[in-house]
Amino acid sequence: QAQLTESGGALVQPGGSLRLSCVTSRFGLGYFAIGWFRQAPGKEREEVSCIQTSGGATFYAESVKGRFTISRDNAKNTVYLQMNSLKPEDTAVYYCAAARGNHCSGRQADFAVWGQGTQVTVSP
Repeated sequence: QAQLTESGGALVQPGGSLRLSCVTSRFGLGYFAIGWFRQAPGKEREEVSCIQTSGGATFYAESVKGRFTISRDNAKNTVYLQMNSLKPEDTAVYYCAAARGNHCSGRQADFAVWGQGTQVTVSP
């Protein structure tokens, strides 16, 4: 059973924007590094972005740098992924996940709690 819930996925035209949200009522997201991942049809799941706790350091895949922004609102227990200048190659199911610790390791195995995903489709 997924313990995180993603929302905000939709069909959008190239160049458009979406904001994804990741929430949970089971624990405080502010204590853990939170990552956003995506999986396109026929491809392996890849990490898109991650945000740490202390200092809120952020990391991005090269393919989304300058277009995507990850942020967290601890008061709302929510992590966001703002996606701008969307491209057809951004089409995928997007997942959020909570790491076991408070830093972004770059290893998917270090993320213990996952959501069920939200579909993002970028198409004319």
